[in-house]
Amino acid sequence: MKTSLFRPLLVAAAALALSACGKPAADESKLVVAATAVPHAEILEVVKPLLAKEGVTLDVRVFNDYVQPNDQLVQKQVDANYFQTEPYLDAYNRDRKTTLVTVAGVHIEPFGAYSHRVKSLDELADGADVVIPNDPSNNSRALILLDKAGVIKLKDPSNALSTQRDIVENPKQLKFRELDSAMLPRVLDQVDLALINTNYALDAGLNPTRDALAIESSDSPYVNFLVSRADNKDDARVQKLAHALTSPEVKAFIEQKYKGAVLPAF
Repeated sequence: MKTSLFRPLLVAAAALALSACGKPAADESKLVVAATAVPHAEILEVVKPLLAKEGVTLDVRVFNDYVQPNDQLVQKQVDANYFQTEPYLDAYNRDRKTTLVTVAGVHIEPFGAYSHRVKSLDELADGADVVIPNDPSNNSRALILLDKAGVIKLKDPSNALSTQRDIVENPKQLKFRELDSAMLPRVLDQVDLALINTNYALDAGLNPTRDALAIESSDSPYVNFLVSRADNKDDARVQKLAHALTSPEVKAFIEQKYKGAVLPAF
């Protein structure tokens, strides 16, 4: 009789306690990081056991575009991301009035020009169909690479945000189209030339050091960074990840796995 009388009171007390405490506390050892598949997620898999020794459980969430990893970081759905260069981040912050920050530079992916129709840029016909990324940073990067290769001439090749409007010479009258970066490998058979980010090139089975008709040099300023929000940059878990990503183990993995297609930046 006493048990049946007190049971409703116990349930009510438990409900009040949960209401007062709110949701259960998040796992403070877990770190959620957004990344693109190749090479970023592959590199993060290498650091998982390194972080585990530091008491951090790394949860890698793979995306196939360059927008969601930043959007989800801003929305606090993830704690950090690893997929982008600083010029791309600057453009994102400027366009969306956000304040995401770089934490550590990890690697360089030399940007390349690819074709299944010609074996050299000299073979490009007049009016050739060329596709380049449509986001501001990589769009400029593609044009700068073509300028350095002597295919076009830009007003100021040092301008990291050059656009098609800055082309002052286009002797072959190349026809440029802009597509989402992830789409570029898929249309390679349909165009004369495609300027492709190395992560998507690798994912499509291309070997940048062998297949690219033109490729950035090893002194490329486009370093790929670990990125966080300003409010959690100094979080111990984020800092432990930054330390692990710039460790000798990761440097050796990058050099052995990608053989020049991806270069350590530290």
